[in-house]
Amino acid sequence: MAQALTQLGALLHLVDPTLPIGGFNHSNGLETFVQQGKVNSKNSLEEYVRTQLLQNWTYNDGAYLSLAFDAMTKHDLARLIELDQELAATKIAREVREGSYKLGVRLLKIFIRYENHPLLAEFQQAVTEKRANGFFPVVFAMVANVMRLGKAETLYAFYYNASVGVVTNGVKLIPLSQMDGQDILFELRSPIASAVENSLDPDLDWLGAATLANDVRSMQHEQLYTRLYMS
Repeated sequence: MAQALTQLGALLHLVDPTLPIGGFNHSNGLETFVQQGKVNSKNSLEEYVRTQLLQNWTYNDGAYLSLAFDAMTKHDLARLIELDQELAATKIAREVREGSYKLGVRLLKIFIRYENHPLLAEFQQAVTEKRANGFFPVVFAMVANVMRLGKAETLYAFYYNASVGVVTNGVKLIPLSQMDGQDILFELRSPIASAVENSLDPDLDWLGAATLANDVRSMQHEQLYTRLYMS
């Protein structure tokens, strides 16, 4: 019982929105969708997050997290670096790419102080030597694995954390009521579970599948006249 509670505490710490990594500064293209009137209501925001879960994150960040979790289990540093480099190639928009590895590097900086594991230190050295960027999904998987968290629980936490970020930003941008945001999160429980199931054993043929609308609007975000978010 005590061990299970300790692992629960570790999981909650990993997805704590108060972690000082700066995730709240990034909309990853959502701000452009809102300014263009594509996401403008409670229903359209919920549809947007569902689409991200099942057509974007499942084949991109979530899939790479899943593969990185496996590589960490095998103590395969070379594979972790390879996945980090591949992930860099899938993030077409500069702001989204930079935002992801900045979050990852900050996350690693926090948890390497608490988790004494050689692969964390070796990966941090690879980042220092510019052999890896330290993308957020890869680091998230590494830290969760070191904490002895389950893979399914890690994926669910990752998707939930990403969904909360989008909903929180959408509520501010559209704007919506806080209750609307909570309703959306309630309705996302099943789609998050589906995303976890789809990415437990990623199909490598679909790895990095393009989400053109999101990529284009993430690039357009750089040229918006007014912006609340960094990406």
